[in-house]
Amino acid sequence: MSNAAIELLAKDLNHQGGVFCPSPKADMKIWNTHPKVYLDVARTGEAKCPYCGTVYKLKAGEHFGSGH
Repeated sequence: MSNAAIELLAKDLNHQGGVFCPSPKADMKIWNTHPKVYLDVARTGEAKCPYCGTVYKLKAGEHFGSGH
């Protein structure tokens, strides 16, 4: 069974352009999943959790940062 990708808006990313997994957005209970891991989504537009395989990706048309 493959996990569906979790679509994120730019505002869902932290100031560094990433998210943490496990995530409430992925309908996970923090206490019963795996250690918290930082995923850099902004760099390539998506990231896959090495523990659970959940993919987090920016929604089409979303951009992180101002490009300065």
